[in-house]
Parts: sequence; C-alpha cells; structure tokens
Amino acid sequence: MMTKLRVVALASLLTVAVVGWQWSQSETLYAAQPQDVANDAEPVESDMHEFMEYVFQPTYLRLKPLMSVTEPDNKTWKSIKADSLILAEGGNLLLIRQPEENAVDWVKHSVHVRDFGGQLYRAAKAKDYPLARKNYESMVENCNACHHQFAHGEHILNP
Repeated sequence: MMTKLRVVALASLLTVAVVGWQWSQSETLYAAQPQDVANDAEPVESDMHEFMEYVFQPTYLRLKPLMSVTEPDNKTWKSIKADSLILAEGGNLLLIRQPEENAVDWVKHSVHVRDFGGQLYRAAKAKDYPLARKNYESMVENCNACHHQFAHGEHILNP
C-alpha cells in the first residue's frame, strides 16, 4: 500500500512538473525591439498651469523653508538635494513645452532654471550653505523673470 502511494505521489509530481514546464514554454513574452519605441520627449500634461502646479509648486514649497535653515543637518541637506535636483531636471522638462511666441526667451529661462537648480544641487552635495543660498536665490529670481514675461506677473515667488 505504501509503495503504491509513493508511485502515485511521484507520478503526480512528475505530471505537475511537465505541465508547468510546457505552460511556461508556451507563455514566453518578448520585449519590444528598441526600433519599435519612439525616442521623443512628449509632455504628459500639456497645460502649463497644471504642470507648474503639480511639478514645480510642491517642490518649491518644500524647498523654501529648508533654505532658511542656516546650518542644515544631514536630513535637511538630503531634502535640499532632492528638491533642487527635481527643480533642475524640471528645467529640462520646460524645454519640451516651448510656447509659440517668445520661444527663445522661454528656452533661456528654462536653461537658467536647470543651471541654477543644478548649481544648488551641487552646493548642497558639498554642504556649502552660502553657495547653496546664492544659487537658490538666483533660481527664484529667474523663475520670477519668467513669470513676469509669461504669466503676466502672477505667481511671483519670495525666496
């Protein structure tokens, strides 16, 4: 009786293994070839007000109080680095959202956001508060220049 039970158990186990192997072979998925994928940057949110409200505004609102701490601890520096990097990379995202009018100025402002945000990020990595503060203020000043030109002076930021 015990031998018969072992044979049935072994046969069942073997059947499950074979069926599982067969099923896995028939369900193989393949990734799309690189040439099938577009390599163009494309905005997810085309409305600039919405984009600014959900990408830049929360990041700026987190960063602003951190930049008033004259002797940041490691946790504060980490938050400054995170938010400054998001704002710097946001400058790159602005480059794919050029308006029909004054595109040259838009690009200039976008590049300044990226560059000042990047310099702020690097200063935060070096834990250099005076340099970080200088680059933060330069970035905000540039944001305000852009808001004066493209948002009719609305949404002016205070460093």
